[in-house]
Amino acid sequence: MREMKPDIDEPKKKRKDEDSGELDLPLGELDAIEPEQAEADSTEDDLDENPSEDGEDKAPEELTDDNEEITQEEIEEEKAYEARRAARAERNRIRKLKRRRKRMLVMSLSAAAVIVLAAGIYFGDEFKNRVQDMQKTLAENLNERREKAEMEAASAKADAQKKEEVTKEPEKTADQEQKEAEDRLIRRARRYGKQYDYDRAIKIFTDSELYEKSERLHKYVEKYKKKKASCVAWPIEEVTHVFYHSLIVDPSKAFDGDYKTDGFNQVMTTIDEFNKITQAMYDKGYVMVSIKDMASVDENGNMVPGEILLPPGKIPFVLSQDDVCYYHFMDNNGFATKLVVDEDGKVRNEYINDDGSVSVGDYDMVPLIDRFVEEHPDFSYRGAKGIIALTGYNGILGYRTDSSYETRPDDLDRDKVEWLDAHPEFNLETEREGAKKVAEAMKKNGWLFASHTWGHLNVGEISMERLQRDTQKFKENVDPVIGGTDIIIFAFGADLNQAEDYSGEKFEFLKGQGYNYFCNVDSQKYFVQLRDRYLRMGRRNLDGYRMYYNPEMLDDLFDAAAVFDPTRPVPVAPMG
Repeated sequence: MREMKPDIDEPKKKRKDEDSGELDLPLGELDAIEPEQAEADSTEDDLDENPSEDGEDKAPEELTDDNEEITQEEIEEEKAYEARRAARAERNRIRKLKRRRKRMLVMSLSAAAVIVLAAGIYFGDEFKNRVQDMQKTLAENLNERREKAEMEAASAKADAQKKEEVTKEPEKTADQEQKEAEDRLIRRARRYGKQYDYDRAIKIFTDSELYEKSERLHKYVEKYKKKKASCVAWPIEEVTHVFYHSLIVDPSKAFDGDYKTDGFNQVMTTIDEFNKITQAMYDKGYVMVSIKDMASVDENGNMVPGEILLPPGKIPFVLSQDDVCYYHFMDNNGFATKLVVDEDGKVRNEYINDDGSVSVGDYDMVPLIDRFVEEHPDFSYRGAKGIIALTGYNGILGYRTDSSYETRPDDLDRDKVEWLDAHPEFNLETEREGAKKVAEAMKKNGWLFASHTWGHLNVGEISMERLQRDTQKFKENVDPVIGGTDIIIFAFGADLNQAEDYSGEKFEFLKGQGYNYFCNVDSQKYFVQLRDRYLRMGRRNLDGYRMYYNPEMLDDLFDAAAVFDPTRPVPVAPMG
């Protein structure tokens, strides 16, 4: 059995919304299960994506490093493109110059003719002759300038042609063209192969018109088939699940001695600790998998067991993060303030500095994991990332997306009122569009979303009526922004019942609302129930409380003593 403990209440503050479990510190999803010694079971596996064994059938040297090859090729192509563009621009400039000078010459001669005609009428032949001499001299000067300009233009054109000829690639033979086409396929396939998606890597080759005639591509296909055959099907019931809350960017602000310090110290993790944990788990062979790799849902709402195939020595785990809403109570306490999409389409964070300026960078789990996988693609199984659990009462992802910000009911809590007073430009649709942009970018990059209940409520304690109201608020305010979800991660580490299988009206209600995956908090190494109608999974908190009081429970993941941030106040306050 698992005994669940509640979030940490902040003294001197009270709830104002009856339907919200909102606290100024809605965290602390921890249980009091007896510590269990876990065995470290991991090895490293260095994947060789080059289809050769014992030095045989090696790929060409230029393909031994995909990143270097791609980068150099792109650089050369960009240089050639810029040179051709410059040559075209120079030719256009010369043509425009010629047309402009021709127009000037015609206009000058026409004006001179008009002057001569007028002078002849009023001043007689002598003045007319003098003007004609001037006209002749002007025409000669203009001709000289035109000839000089044409010579300069011809010289510039010749220079441009020479430059273009230098940058123009020589004509390629059929063999060269085929090799380059094969190289492109190989680079695409390797991206999938590095993330253990061998079937998709193989399909890249077999779908190509080059495949039938290419011995080289056949060798790659055989290599990926061998890799897949060497993989081990991991038992679904032995997949561990770890989770975090929002990461602390500036410990001096989070641990400044105010009434929030103890809560932050218990249930939060610093960026320094997070990065060390991620690297340690990678070094031990851990690989992120999706909860939906463990089981899928058929058209009748029944669960179908999945299959996770990994090379020997690799260990699957599920990752999640709770309360990624950037609540008002976290402002000015050393946390990021929202998620954004940068100009390159990557998800980043905003962080408000002491002087009020805004920095954009990697200040929380989502962008930090994205950057780590960019550098270590084999940390992700077939592109999987983590699950982001959202409430709704303060909006999501740092955007104030809840309708209460617009309707301003009488029981609107103080934090919302103060925020609205400070942001008179607030527009609900603008906030929702901003959050939707971030959510779409995250989903495209492998992230999943989950309900954490709209009001951060303890589902085991609230009434059925309140659960229904809360779920409706989530469906109205959060689902349209994230595109819906069938995963629910219970707040407070609670659950619908203890170890026995799910049953009862609350489960039937949530199942009827479309939820298929249910997660609580459980300090055991594994807790997985796969039943006909649901997948249930326990999660392990990686935070100050667990690292300080039960470091041995994390030995299979990392060395807590090597990770623990020295800026944390000790002792960490006990729960309860």
